[in-house]
Amino acid sequence: MNTITCTRCGQTGDRQAFKPFPTELGQRIYDSICKTCWADWLQTQQQLINHYALVPHQPQARAFLLKNLEQFCFGEGAPDRIP
Repeated sequence: MNTITCTRCGQTGDRQAFKPFPTELGQRIYDSICKTCWADWLQTQQQLINHYALVPHQPQARAFLLKNLEQFCFGEGAPDRIP
């Protein structure tokens, strides 16, 4: 398996088996986030869904989760609440 130096944790770890999304963000995550940090995000995402009672297929919820994903992985601007 390929290893990468993770942008989030700064450690060398296994690359994910596949891109999580077929988008530029998915490629960025695949190239720079290790499997461990991705698993941490999935757990955090589930907590956000449960805490805010989100319905992930709704556009507002999806946008909220994507913003928080970028914040979690790359530290780039997302409030931890729904506007």
